Amino acid sequence: MPESVLHQAASEMLDWHGSGMSVMEMSHRGKEFISIYEQAEADLRELLALPAHFKILFMQGGGLAENAIVPLNLSQGGAMDFVLTGSWGQKSLKEAGKYGTARVAASAQADGFTSLPSPASWHIGADSRYVHICSNETIHGVEFHKLPDLKALGCDAPLVVDFSSHVASRPVDWSRVGLAFGGAQKNLGPAGLTLVIVREDLIGRALPHCPSAFDYKLVADNQSMYNTPPTYSIYIAGLVFQWLKKHGGIAAMEQRNIAKAQLLYDFLDSSSLFENRVAKDCRSRMNVPFFLRDESLNDAFLAGAKAVNLLQLKGHKSVGGMRASIYNAMPLEGVQALVAYMREFEKTQA
Repeated sequence: MPESVLHQAASEMLDWHGSGMSVMEMSHRGKEFISIYEQAEADLRELLALPAHFKILFMQGGGLAENAIVPLNLSQGGAMDFVLTGSWGQKSLKEAGKYGTARVAASAQADGFTSLPSPASWHIGADSRYVHICSNETIHGVEFHKLPDLKALGCDAPLVVDFSSHVASRPVDWSRVGLAFGGAQKNLGPAGLTLVIVREDLIGRALPHCPSAFDYKLVADNQSMYNTPPTYSIYIAGLVFQWLKKHGGIAAMEQRNIAKAQLLYDFLDSSSLFENRVAKDCRSRMNVPFFLRDESLNDAFLAGAKAVNLLQLKGHKSVGGMRASIYNAMPLEGVQALVAYMREFEKTQA
Protein backbone atom coordinates (compact mmCIF):
# COMPACT_ATOMS: atom_id res chain seq x y z
CA MET A 1 0.00 0.00 0.00
CA PRO A 2 1.27 3.52 -0.77
CA GLU A 3 2.19 5.22 2.51
CA SER A 4 0.34 8.41 1.57
CA VAL A 5 -2.87 6.41 1.08
CA LEU A 6 -2.55 4.92 4.55
CA HIS A 7 -2.05 8.39 6.03
CA GLN A 8 -5.11 9.74 4.22
CA ALA A 9 -7.25 6.79 5.33
CA ALA A 10 -6.08 7.32 8.91
CA SER A 11 -6.97 11.02 8.81
CA GLU A 12 -10.46 10.21 7.48
CA MET A 13 -11.10 7.22 9.72
CA LEU A 14 -13.49 8.91 12.17
CA ASP A 15 -15.01 11.54 9.92
CA TRP A 16 -15.11 11.26 6.12
CA HIS A 17 -15.30 14.70 4.51
CA GLY A 18 -17.31 16.22 7.35
CA SER A 19 -20.03 13.60 7.15
CA GLY A 20 -19.64 12.69 10.82
CA MET A 21 -19.19 9.06 9.78
CA SER A 22 -16.35 6.70 9.11
CA VAL A 23 -16.58 4.98 5.74
CA MET A 24 -16.84 1.77 7.79
CA GLU A 25 -20.17 3.03 9.16
CA MET A 26 -21.78 4.12 5.90
CA SER A 27 -24.72 2.47 4.21
CA HIS A 28 -23.66 1.21 0.82
CA ARG A 29 -26.81 2.84 -0.58
CA GLY A 30 -26.25 6.21 1.09
CA LYS A 31 -25.23 9.24 -0.97
CA GLU A 32 -21.83 9.39 0.74
CA PHE A 33 -20.73 5.92 -0.23
CA ILE A 34 -22.37 6.14 -3.66
CA SER A 35 -20.12 9.12 -4.37
CA ILE A 36 -17.06 7.13 -3.26
CA TYR A 37 -18.07 4.20 -5.46
CA GLU A 38 -18.80 6.30 -8.54
CA GLN A 39 -15.49 8.16 -8.28
CA ALA A 40 -13.56 4.91 -7.83
CA GLU A 41 -15.22 3.33 -10.85
CA ALA A 42 -14.62 6.39 -13.04
CA ASP A 43 -10.97 6.66 -11.97
CA LEU A 44 -10.34 2.97 -12.62
CA ARG A 45 -11.94 3.12 -16.06
CA GLU A 46 -9.72 6.09 -16.91
CA LEU A 47 -6.56 4.48 -15.53
CA LEU A 48 -7.05 1.21 -17.39
CA ALA A 49 -8.18 2.97 -20.61
CA LEU A 50 -11.16 0.64 -20.51
CA PRO A 51 -13.50 0.68 -23.53
CA ALA A 52 -17.16 1.48 -22.93
CA HIS A 53 -18.32 -2.05 -23.81
CA PHE A 54 -16.66 -3.49 -20.70
CA LYS A 55 -18.34 -3.55 -17.31
CA ILE A 56 -16.48 -3.04 -14.03
CA LEU A 57 -17.74 -5.24 -11.22
CA PHE A 58 -16.63 -4.85 -7.61
CA MET A 59 -17.08 -8.27 -6.02
CA GLN A 60 -15.83 -10.43 -3.15
CA GLY A 61 -14.09 -13.77 -2.71
CA GLY A 62 -10.70 -13.00 -4.24
CA GLY A 63 -9.11 -14.57 -7.28
CA LEU A 64 -9.59 -18.03 -5.80
CA ALA A 65 -13.37 -17.67 -5.73
CA GLU A 66 -13.39 -16.30 -9.28
CA ASN A 67 -11.96 -19.64 -10.38
CA ALA A 68 -15.45 -20.95 -9.66
CA ILE A 69 -17.47 -17.83 -10.48
CA VAL A 70 -16.04 -17.47 -14.01
CA PRO A 71 -17.07 -20.97 -15.16
CA LEU A 72 -20.43 -20.53 -13.43
CA ASN A 73 -20.95 -17.52 -15.69
CA LEU A 74 -19.17 -18.45 -18.92
CA SER A 75 -18.87 -22.23 -19.28
CA GLN A 76 -22.55 -22.99 -19.95
CA GLY A 77 -21.60 -26.47 -18.81
CA GLY A 78 -19.28 -26.95 -21.79
CA ALA A 79 -15.52 -27.16 -22.33
CA MET A 80 -12.90 -24.67 -21.16
CA ASP A 81 -9.22 -24.57 -22.06
CA PHE A 82 -6.43 -23.67 -19.62
CA VAL A 83 -2.83 -22.68 -20.18
CA LEU A 84 -0.86 -23.82 -17.14
CA THR A 85 2.05 -21.54 -16.27
CA GLY A 86 2.22 -22.11 -12.52
CA SER A 87 0.32 -22.85 -9.33
CA TRP A 88 -2.55 -20.46 -9.98
CA GLY A 89 -3.26 -21.91 -13.40
CA GLN A 90 -3.36 -25.36 -11.82
CA LYS A 91 -5.83 -24.22 -9.17
CA SER A 92 -8.02 -22.60 -11.80
CA LEU A 93 -8.12 -25.78 -13.87
CA LYS A 94 -9.07 -27.92 -10.89
CA GLU A 95 -11.85 -25.62 -9.73
CA ALA A 96 -13.38 -25.12 -13.18
CA GLY A 97 -13.68 -28.88 -13.63
CA LYS A 98 -16.60 -28.84 -11.20
CA TYR A 99 -18.72 -26.83 -13.64
CA GLY A 100 -17.80 -28.22 -17.05
CA THR A 101 -15.01 -29.95 -18.93
CA ALA A 102 -11.69 -28.32 -18.03
CA ARG A 103 -8.89 -29.13 -20.49
CA VAL A 104 -5.18 -28.38 -20.58
CA ALA A 105 -4.38 -26.43 -23.74
CA ALA A 106 -0.69 -26.13 -22.86
CA SER A 107 1.56 -26.53 -19.84
CA ALA A 108 5.03 -25.43 -18.76
CA GLN A 109 5.14 -27.91 -15.88
CA ALA A 110 7.82 -30.05 -17.56
CA ASP A 111 10.39 -27.27 -17.14
CA GLY A 112 9.30 -26.38 -13.61
CA PHE A 113 7.18 -23.44 -14.77
CA THR A 114 10.23 -21.37 -15.68
CA SER A 115 9.02 -20.47 -19.17
CA LEU A 116 5.80 -19.87 -21.11
CA PRO A 117 4.49 -22.25 -23.78
CA SER A 118 4.34 -20.52 -27.15
CA PRO A 119 0.74 -19.70 -28.15
CA ALA A 120 1.39 -21.47 -31.46
CA SER A 121 1.67 -24.72 -29.49
CA TRP A 122 -1.62 -24.35 -27.64
CA HIS A 123 -4.31 -26.94 -28.35
CA ILE A 124 -7.65 -25.15 -28.08
CA GLY A 125 -10.82 -27.05 -28.90
CA ALA A 126 -13.27 -25.67 -31.43
CA ASP A 127 -15.97 -26.00 -28.77
CA SER A 128 -14.09 -23.99 -26.14
CA ARG A 129 -16.23 -21.59 -24.12
CA TYR A 130 -13.16 -19.64 -23.07
CA VAL A 131 -9.38 -19.83 -22.75
CA HIS A 132 -7.92 -19.10 -19.32
CA ILE A 133 -4.46 -17.77 -18.50
CA CYS A 134 -2.85 -16.41 -15.34
CA SER A 135 -0.90 -13.48 -16.76
CA ASN A 136 1.48 -13.28 -13.78
CA GLU A 137 2.29 -16.26 -11.58
CA THR A 138 3.30 -14.99 -8.14
CA ILE A 139 4.97 -18.21 -6.95
CA HIS A 140 6.99 -19.12 -10.02
CA GLY A 141 7.67 -15.57 -11.21
CA VAL A 142 6.62 -15.83 -14.85
CA GLU A 143 4.62 -13.17 -16.66
CA PHE A 144 3.01 -12.70 -20.06
CA HIS A 145 4.67 -9.53 -21.31
CA LYS A 146 2.13 -9.50 -24.13
CA LEU A 147 -1.32 -11.05 -24.03
CA PRO A 148 -1.94 -13.77 -26.63
CA ASP A 149 -4.04 -12.91 -29.67
CA LEU A 150 -6.52 -15.78 -29.83
CA LYS A 151 -8.00 -14.59 -33.12
CA ALA A 152 -4.57 -14.89 -34.73
CA LEU A 153 -4.63 -18.52 -33.58
CA GLY A 154 -7.97 -19.04 -35.33
CA CYS A 155 -9.84 -19.14 -32.02
CA ASP A 156 -13.10 -17.28 -31.43
CA ALA A 157 -13.32 -18.11 -27.73
CA PRO A 158 -12.87 -15.20 -25.31
CA LEU A 159 -9.65 -14.88 -23.34
CA VAL A 160 -10.08 -14.96 -19.55
CA VAL A 161 -7.17 -13.42 -17.66
CA ASP A 162 -6.36 -13.76 -13.98
CA PHE A 163 -4.38 -10.55 -13.54
CA SER A 164 -4.57 -10.45 -9.75
CA SER A 165 -0.89 -9.84 -9.17
CA HIS A 166 -0.07 -7.27 -11.84
CA VAL A 167 -3.26 -5.34 -12.48
CA ALA A 168 -2.46 -1.63 -12.89
CA SER A 169 1.27 -2.35 -13.25
CA ARG A 170 1.23 -2.14 -17.06
CA PRO A 171 -1.25 -1.31 -19.86
CA VAL A 172 -3.72 -3.98 -21.05
CA ASP A 173 -4.66 -4.60 -24.69
CA TRP A 174 -8.41 -4.90 -24.13
CA SER A 175 -8.99 -5.91 -27.75
CA ARG A 176 -7.60 -9.34 -26.77
CA VAL A 177 -9.57 -9.77 -23.54
CA GLY A 178 -13.04 -11.11 -22.83
CA LEU A 179 -12.83 -11.03 -19.04
CA ALA A 180 -10.14 -10.14 -16.52
CA PHE A 181 -10.30 -10.61 -12.78
CA GLY A 182 -8.11 -10.08 -9.77
CA GLY A 183 -7.97 -9.74 -6.03
CA ALA A 184 -7.18 -6.17 -5.01
CA GLN A 185 -4.60 -7.02 -2.37
CA LYS A 186 -1.50 -6.92 -4.56
CA ASN A 187 -1.70 -3.58 -6.36
CA LEU A 188 -5.10 -1.99 -5.75
CA GLY A 189 -5.92 -2.06 -2.06
CA PRO A 190 -6.65 -4.28 0.92
CA ALA A 191 -7.90 -7.85 0.82
CA GLY A 192 -11.67 -8.21 0.52
CA LEU A 193 -12.25 -6.58 -2.86
CA THR A 194 -12.23 -8.52 -6.13
CA LEU A 195 -12.18 -6.71 -9.44
CA VAL A 196 -13.93 -8.23 -12.46
CA ILE A 197 -13.82 -6.56 -15.86
CA VAL A 198 -16.09 -8.27 -18.36
CA ARG A 199 -17.13 -7.60 -21.95
CA GLU A 200 -20.84 -6.84 -22.11
CA ASP A 201 -21.66 -9.57 -24.62
CA LEU A 202 -20.41 -12.22 -22.15
CA ILE A 203 -22.87 -11.20 -19.46
CA GLY A 204 -26.12 -13.13 -19.05
CA ARG A 205 -24.85 -16.70 -19.56
CA ALA A 206 -24.81 -17.92 -15.95
CA LEU A 207 -25.65 -21.53 -15.17
CA PRO A 208 -29.04 -22.01 -13.48
CA HIS A 209 -27.37 -23.02 -10.21
CA CYS A 210 -25.05 -19.99 -10.10
CA PRO A 211 -25.63 -18.16 -6.80
CA SER A 212 -27.42 -14.87 -7.41
CA ALA A 213 -24.66 -12.81 -5.78
CA PHE A 214 -22.17 -14.28 -8.27
CA ASP A 215 -24.28 -13.83 -11.42
CA TYR A 216 -22.43 -11.21 -13.45
CA LYS A 217 -25.67 -9.91 -14.97
CA LEU A 218 -27.27 -9.30 -11.59
CA VAL A 219 -24.09 -7.72 -10.28
CA ALA A 220 -23.78 -5.47 -13.35
CA ASP A 221 -27.47 -4.52 -13.42
CA ASN A 222 -27.22 -3.45 -9.77
CA GLN A 223 -23.97 -1.47 -10.05
CA SER A 224 -22.13 -4.06 -7.92
CA MET A 225 -24.65 -3.60 -5.11
CA TYR A 226 -26.93 -6.58 -5.53
CA ASN A 227 -25.50 -7.64 -2.19
CA THR A 228 -23.54 -5.44 0.22
CA PRO A 229 -20.17 -4.76 -1.41
CA PRO A 230 -16.86 -4.54 0.49
CA THR A 231 -17.34 -0.82 1.10
CA TYR A 232 -14.15 0.03 2.98
CA SER A 233 -11.98 -1.92 0.55
CA ILE A 234 -13.58 -0.03 -2.36
CA TYR A 235 -12.87 3.25 -0.58
CA ILE A 236 -9.20 2.36 -0.06
CA ALA A 237 -8.90 1.14 -3.65
CA GLY A 238 -10.35 4.48 -4.76
CA LEU A 239 -7.59 6.28 -2.86
CA VAL A 240 -5.02 4.05 -4.59
CA PHE A 241 -6.55 4.92 -7.98
CA GLN A 242 -6.13 8.61 -7.15
CA TRP A 243 -2.53 7.94 -6.06
CA LEU A 244 -1.87 6.21 -9.38
CA LYS A 245 -3.28 9.15 -11.32
CA LYS A 246 -1.21 11.61 -9.28
CA HIS A 247 1.94 9.64 -10.11
CA GLY A 248 1.41 9.59 -13.86
CA GLY A 249 -1.01 6.73 -14.35
CA ILE A 250 -0.34 3.24 -15.66
CA ALA A 251 2.26 4.23 -18.26
CA ALA A 252 4.41 5.92 -15.62
CA MET A 253 3.90 3.00 -13.23
CA GLU A 254 5.09 0.58 -15.90
CA GLN A 255 8.33 2.51 -16.33
CA ARG A 256 8.91 2.50 -12.56
CA ASN A 257 8.27 -1.24 -12.45
CA ILE A 258 10.65 -1.89 -15.33
CA ALA A 259 13.39 0.03 -13.53
CA LYS A 260 12.83 -1.82 -10.25
CA ALA A 261 12.76 -5.25 -11.83
CA GLN A 262 15.76 -4.56 -14.06
CA LEU A 263 17.84 -3.48 -11.09
CA LEU A 264 17.17 -6.73 -9.27
CA TYR A 265 17.51 -9.02 -12.29
CA ASP A 266 20.76 -7.36 -13.36
CA PHE A 267 22.25 -8.11 -9.95
CA LEU A 268 20.99 -11.70 -9.97
CA ASP A 269 22.44 -12.31 -13.44
CA SER A 270 25.85 -11.05 -12.35
CA SER A 271 25.91 -12.88 -9.01
CA SER A 272 27.93 -15.99 -8.22
CA LEU A 273 25.83 -16.75 -5.13
CA PHE A 274 22.25 -15.94 -6.20
CA GLU A 275 20.33 -17.04 -9.27
CA ASN A 276 16.97 -16.60 -10.96
CA ARG A 277 15.83 -19.60 -13.03
CA VAL A 278 13.07 -18.03 -15.12
CA ALA A 279 13.56 -17.54 -18.86
CA LYS A 280 14.47 -13.91 -19.53
CA ASP A 281 11.63 -13.35 -21.99
CA CYS A 282 8.93 -14.00 -19.38
CA ARG A 283 10.39 -12.82 -16.08
CA SER A 284 7.84 -11.20 -13.81
CA ARG A 285 8.17 -7.53 -12.93
CA MET A 286 6.12 -8.08 -9.79
CA ASN A 287 7.47 -11.29 -8.23
CA VAL A 288 11.13 -12.20 -8.45
CA PRO A 289 11.98 -15.68 -7.15
CA PHE A 290 15.65 -16.38 -6.55
CA PHE A 291 17.81 -19.05 -4.99
CA LEU A 292 21.10 -19.20 -3.15
CA ARG A 293 23.34 -21.65 -4.91
CA ASP A 294 24.37 -22.87 -1.46
CA GLU A 295 21.01 -23.42 0.24
CA SER A 296 22.67 -24.05 3.60
CA LEU A 297 22.99 -20.24 3.73
CA ASN A 298 19.22 -19.64 3.50
CA ASP A 299 18.62 -19.14 7.21
CA ALA A 300 21.58 -16.80 7.59
CA PHE A 301 20.41 -14.77 4.60
CA LEU A 302 16.89 -14.39 5.99
CA ALA A 303 18.14 -13.52 9.48
CA GLY A 304 20.45 -10.85 8.08
CA ALA A 305 17.66 -9.45 5.92
CA LYS A 306 15.34 -9.17 8.91
CA ALA A 307 18.05 -7.33 10.84
CA VAL A 308 18.02 -4.58 8.20
CA ASN A 309 14.19 -4.53 7.92
CA LEU A 310 13.94 -6.48 4.67
CA LEU A 311 10.99 -8.74 5.39
CA GLN A 312 8.92 -11.55 3.84
CA LEU A 313 11.66 -12.73 1.50
CA LYS A 314 11.17 -16.44 2.08
CA GLY A 315 9.93 -18.21 -1.06
CA HIS A 316 6.67 -20.12 -1.25
CA LYS A 317 6.83 -23.48 0.48
CA SER A 318 6.05 -25.30 -2.79
CA VAL A 319 9.21 -24.04 -4.52
CA GLY A 320 11.54 -22.96 -1.72
CA GLY A 321 14.24 -20.36 -2.14
CA MET A 322 13.47 -16.67 -1.87
CA ARG A 323 11.02 -14.28 -3.45
CA ALA A 324 10.94 -10.51 -3.65
CA SER A 325 7.50 -9.08 -4.45
CA ILE A 326 7.93 -5.57 -5.81
CA TYR A 327 4.40 -4.38 -6.43
CA ASN A 328 3.46 -0.83 -7.49
CA ALA A 329 3.71 0.68 -4.02
CA MET A 330 7.25 -0.60 -3.44
CA PRO A 331 9.57 2.33 -4.16
CA LEU A 332 12.80 2.02 -6.09
CA GLU A 333 14.64 2.69 -2.84
CA GLY A 334 13.29 -0.55 -1.42
CA VAL A 335 14.77 -2.57 -4.28
CA GLN A 336 18.03 -0.66 -4.00
CA ALA A 337 18.19 -1.58 -0.31
CA LEU A 338 17.59 -5.25 -1.13
CA VAL A 339 20.29 -5.33 -3.81
CA ALA A 340 22.74 -3.58 -1.49
CA TYR A 341 22.11 -6.16 1.22
CA MET A 342 22.42 -9.09 -1.21
CA ARG A 343 25.67 -7.70 -2.59
CA GLU A 344 27.11 -7.31 0.92
CA PHE A 345 25.93 -10.79 1.94
CA GLU A 346 27.63 -12.25 -1.12
CA LYS A 347 30.90 -10.54 -0.18
CA THR A 348 30.82 -12.04 3.31
CA GLN A 349 30.53 -15.54 1.78
CA ALA A 350 33.38 -15.14 -0.68
